[in-house]
Amino acid sequence: MLSIDRYAYSNKLRHVHPAEKCGFALITVAVCLASSNRLTFILVILLMAGLAVFRAGIPLPFYLKLMCVPMSFLAVGVLTVAISITGENHPFLWGLKIGGYTLGVTGPGLQAAADLFLKSLGAVSCLYFLSLTTPVVEILAVIKKLRLPPLFIELMSLVYRFIFVLLETAQKIQVAQSSRWGYASLKTSFHSLGQLGANLFVKSYHHSQMIHAALSARCYSGDLNVLEEPRPLSKRNLGMIAAADLVLLAVGIWPGK
Repeated sequence: MLSIDRYAYSNKLRHVHPAEKCGFALITVAVCLASSNRLTFILVILLMAGLAVFRAGIPLPFYLKLMCVPMSFLAVGVLTVAISITGENHPFLWGLKIGGYTLGVTGPGLQAAADLFLKSLGAVSCLYFLSLTTPVVEILAVIKKLRLPPLFIELMSLVYRFIFVLLETAQKIQVAQSSRWGYASLKTSFHSLGQLGANLFVKSYHHSQMIHAALSARCYSGDLNVLEEPRPLSKRNLGMIAAADLVLLAVGIWPGK
C-alpha cells in the first residue's frame, strides 16, 4: 500500500464526510487559480499544510517530502518564465549578450515566475490535502453522486487500482535484478532498467487480463459498487469551510500584491 493511501485510511479526519473535504479542496483550488494576489497563494499553502499536519496528523517530514516533488518540477518549469531573450534594451537584473540578443532575468519576469510557482504549489497542496485525508473509494463515491458518466468513474477506479499492480510488479522485478548484480555499474543499470520497462508492460498486461477474467466471473456489468459508511454533514464544518474560503476570496480580490 502506498504511504499516501495508508494515511488516507488512518488520519484524524478519516471520519469527516468526504463531500466536505472534496468541496473544501476543490473550492480552495478554484479560489487559488482565480486569484492574482500572491498572499492568497501563500495562505492556501500554509492552510493546507496546517490542516494536513496538525489537524489530520500527517507527519511533517513525510508532508515536506511530498511537497518537494512538485517543487522540483515547478522550479525547473518557471525558469522559462523568469528568463527572457530579447533584442531590445530592457532593464535586466542579470544578462548575457549573445550576438544581437540578450539572455537574462528581469524584475517582472521574476515576479511572474514567483506567482506561477506559488499558485501551482497552492493548487497542489489542496490536492495533497484531499488525497492524504480521503480514501479514493470515498472520492469516487462523491463523484458518482455528482452524476458524472459511469464509464469515467470506473476508469478512474481501475487506473488507481492498477497503480498498485504496477508498483508491486516493478518492485519484484527490481529485487530479482539486484540479486543478480543488475545494477552493479552504470552500463548494467541502463540495461536492467530497459528490461524492467519491457517486462513491466508484459506482466501488467497479463495481470489486467486476469483481473478482467475475475470480474467477468463475478458478473461484472460495468459498475463497481462499494459499501458506503453513512455519515451526516456537519454544519460546523460547513461553516468553517465557507468562512475560510470567503477569507481567501476576499484576500484574492484585494488590490495589490
